[in-house]
Amino acid sequence: MGQERWQFAPITEVSSTVDLRIMETTDLHVHLHPYDYYADCPNPDLGLVRLSELVDQARTEVPNCLLFDNGDFLQGTPVGDFFAYDRGLKDGDLHPVMAAMNAMRYDAITLGNHEFNYGLDFLMKSLAQAEFPVVSANIAKTLGASPRNDQCLVKPYKLIHRKLVDRAGLAHDICVGVIGVAPPQITVWERLNLHNRIQMRDMVTSAAAWVPEMREAGADLVVMLAHTGIGPLRHTDGMENAAIPLARIEGVDLLLTGHSHQVFPSRIFADIPGVDIEKGTISGKPTVMAGFFGSHLGVIDMRMVREGGRWRVIGSRVENRALRDASMTFTRPDQGPRTQPMRSPKVRKIVARAHDMVLENIRQPIGRTTSPINSFFVFLGQSASTALVADAQRAFVARRLADGPFGGLPVLSSVSPSKAGGLGGPRNYTNVAAGPLTVRSLADLYTYPNRIAALKLTGAQIACWLERSASCYNQLHAGLEDEMLLNTAHPAYNFEIIYGLDYDIDLSRPARFDGDGTTIDLRNTRVRNLCWNGQPIVPDAEFILCTNSFRAHGAGGFAGAGPDNVVFEDPAITRDILREYVRTKGHLDIAPQGPFRLQFRTGKSAILRTGPAAFNHIDAISAFAPEIIGVDKKGFMRVRVQL
Repeated sequence: MGQERWQFAPITEVSSTVDLRIMETTDLHVHLHPYDYYADCPNPDLGLVRLSELVDQARTEVPNCLLFDNGDFLQGTPVGDFFAYDRGLKDGDLHPVMAAMNAMRYDAITLGNHEFNYGLDFLMKSLAQAEFPVVSANIAKTLGASPRNDQCLVKPYKLIHRKLVDRAGLAHDICVGVIGVAPPQITVWERLNLHNRIQMRDMVTSAAAWVPEMREAGADLVVMLAHTGIGPLRHTDGMENAAIPLARIEGVDLLLTGHSHQVFPSRIFADIPGVDIEKGTISGKPTVMAGFFGSHLGVIDMRMVREGGRWRVIGSRVENRALRDASMTFTRPDQGPRTQPMRSPKVRKIVARAHDMVLENIRQPIGRTTSPINSFFVFLGQSASTALVADAQRAFVARRLADGPFGGLPVLSSVSPSKAGGLGGPRNYTNVAAGPLTVRSLADLYTYPNRIAALKLTGAQIACWLERSASCYNQLHAGLEDEMLLNTAHPAYNFEIIYGLDYDIDLSRPARFDGDGTTIDLRNTRVRNLCWNGQPIVPDAEFILCTNSFRAHGAGGFAGAGPDNVVFEDPAITRDILREYVRTKGHLDIAPQGPFRLQFRTGKSAILRTGPAAFNHIDAISAFAPEIIGVDKKGFMRVRVQL
């Protein structure tokens, strides 16, 4: 954002002005090196190594800087899995993420939900070598009568004492209070991992209780590290995306947000009451969200003066600096444009050894495939990637349940694509060539460390599950050509395909649910001709549905998901099950055809956005008479398909 977007309060003495820069990284997901481990090739647009260069540059522009991370740093690439599962961490070992953060001189970090994917013991070993505070106010070992009586897992907040230099060169003391919060759904999503070892409180309730204590303890400025997205306006207990209610807490000065992998300020948040994308504020509080995987550095510049023994904020500016624009010239708040060379050899050296070990590990051969496996056309019902995962899940669960009380029920397998564009961009697709399958190939097929689980559901619940999934499509209209096929507000990871069934999706009908799973109208029905074994499914029929622990315990709000319907859980993670399945088979020949077909009553063209690499596989959707019509401004290939 430009210099003109500073917002000022009156000031009489310019020389006494203090410039304080607050910097945020968020949702790094172990992207350390600028490298795409799934494609096994460099990617300069992500990673903490290159982000550290932006941090170095930003620090030269302003004399007073603080650096924070907003969580989800421990899991997300083969690097995280290697140190959690293959190499492991012994007591005293330094996790490469912590090593890099120590070298970058972070001032404090908070925890995200994915910090718990590998279990509590691994998390605490990883944090043990951090040379900075770790804060979270709503994650507790035990709950007390009120938030301030909880036994928190880590410190709820930290007071950071610094000396700030004003424009005249004089030093002033300041106490910056830093508090963190994370989605309370952690205990649901990681139920098997945590074994009731932590308890969660509502984010807003916890923060509202602790902030007054921070002020009483001397905090001049309160920074909220909120691992949560920008969601509903109204606070409800246990909400997942609570940035707006958090911003309304009295005593909070600025918010660093995340979790939803978006960028704020940006136009997608326009027209929300209380949200100003020009000023970069929520309820008047400067707020930033810095993308994901190290794609951006979030920057909040504060101008302050000390008057009568108290600090007063007189201006603020919010911006995100993208790695892809790292060569651009940035603006110093006090001196105008300036270019600084990129550097950070120390951080590069720290992550290089981990990078080399992971590359050696992921290149190990596992099996072979006679055909390519990709997710370019998963929304058209053509995806060998989801079919392979579904087969491995179903074989594992069916074998385990065969001799038990559920052995006589039909076993279905529900899978969503791990990589299908979305916020991850046009490179974010599974793309495994025919030939050898390696550990990298399997990581590309299934990126999450989810554990296997199964539910017992009725036919009615199965139908509703599929309606939730089918809401990813836009409603198409007769007489309008080239409408966009997909609703971009619906994340690809909530597009569940149930293998073992046969069904149609009628795109002339409106969706039953919106992008976050809220019911629009229960009368809306898109899923038609739902059959199992050639026969229509009746509402009270019973099925075993294979899925993952994350989904089985309620993530995404799918019908029937929850502890009451879970009939099978196993410590095995889905990717290990997939690896053993491939190793046992040796040679694979996976048919990409899925269990569903897209329908439109009168026939119609629509536009599918997919990755440019899909060009080499376009013959796979010849039945849709595909026509490539170009690449959009975000780099996605646009394909006209006939329905």
